[in-house]
Amino acid sequence: MYSVLDKDIEQKIKRDREKGVFFGTPDGAAIRLNKHKDAATLIRPAFVRDIAKIINLPIYSRLQDKTQVLSLFHNDDISHRMLHVQLVSRIARDISRALALNEDLTEVIALGHDVGHTPFGHAGERMLDKLMNESAGLYFSHNVQSARALSVLYPCNLTLQALDGILTHNGELVCSEYKPGDIKDFNYLYERIAACEKKGEPAVKKLIPSTLEGCVVRISDMIAYLGKDRQDAARVGLVDENHYSDGLSNSEIINNITIDIVEHSYGKNHISMSGKVFKLLEDAKRENNDLIYRSDKVSGIYREMEPKFKELFDYLVSDAKRKDGVVYNTHVKPILEFNSNYDEEPPVRLACDFIASMTDDYFVDIYERLIGKEFGIDYKRYFDD
Repeated sequence: MYSVLDKDIEQKIKRDREKGVFFGTPDGAAIRLNKHKDAATLIRPAFVRDIAKIINLPIYSRLQDKTQVLSLFHNDDISHRMLHVQLVSRIARDISRALALNEDLTEVIALGHDVGHTPFGHAGERMLDKLMNESAGLYFSHNVQSARALSVLYPCNLTLQALDGILTHNGELVCSEYKPGDIKDFNYLYERIAACEKKGEPAVKKLIPSTLEGCVVRISDMIAYLGKDRQDAARVGLVDENHYSDGLSNSEIINNITIDIVEHSYGKNHISMSGKVFKLLEDAKRENNDLIYRSDKVSGIYREMEPKFKELFDYLVSDAKRKDGVVYNTHVKPILEFNSNYDEEPPVRLACDFIASMTDDYFVDIYERLIGKEFGIDYKRYFDD
């Protein structure tokens, strides 16, 4: 069943729009590290410039061949990460418009939030986290890597608000209320990135967006994948889409949660939802975990893949400082155009950045080329039984 926006809230939103009421982050509040570059114009306001910067980077293009959930399937109908970020952007912009927030800031956070994601989805993220911890005592998480990619690998002078929202977007953590913290400065941003790399999950869990727009993206990330992952799993025969206890379709999930958030957040200094919807989110995530993410058909593939991640990671670490090596010529050299000091990073960091930047297919191809043996895990093709 599809929810409908409360009539009183609807009328209030309409009246406020006519008055030009705005609750979001003003364009004039945008903060850049280099204040003398990328001045806002009428055609290209501050956060629109950020959008253009991100979608023209190679790490954004690669999202089209990075797994969302289901790896090693040849199926044009299931989601890859590029589609996911577009869905997050669409949902987040709808919520932001209704709440009179800054749609441009919302969009740039949504489009940039997963550019640091690994190949093979969250399984790839867990494997890279384990390897970084074993080899360097550091931790890896995709949201931190996204902020790192846009501030270190490709330092394109994004606004502090955009980088903050990207860093703090972690859509795996369900909260009933998202209240923004204080926007500070770039030093504080870098301190939080460093803390997450040194302390891992305890530090990541403390991340709080500094804008309402960042809070909207954080919850929209979850809305975007809950029902869509169900659709994808049903398409490849993993689950029956009607098996879920809430009985909701993807479109019902998006519609009903969006409306609930608007009704409980309009005009407030936080983004919140009703207790009923919060429970629905928690229960839906739990069922998705049991039926999809942790199922043998999905997790079994990744268990087979783990040794291959280690083989490639170890090879790339040993290769990283060779000027005639693969890491330097394939990964480091192109980035020097954006960051001339990037080659001074430690080998383990270069290897980690390189793997995180790979698409699924690229990972398979470079593994076979460098390690010299077959990947050994077959894609499920269109007409396979």
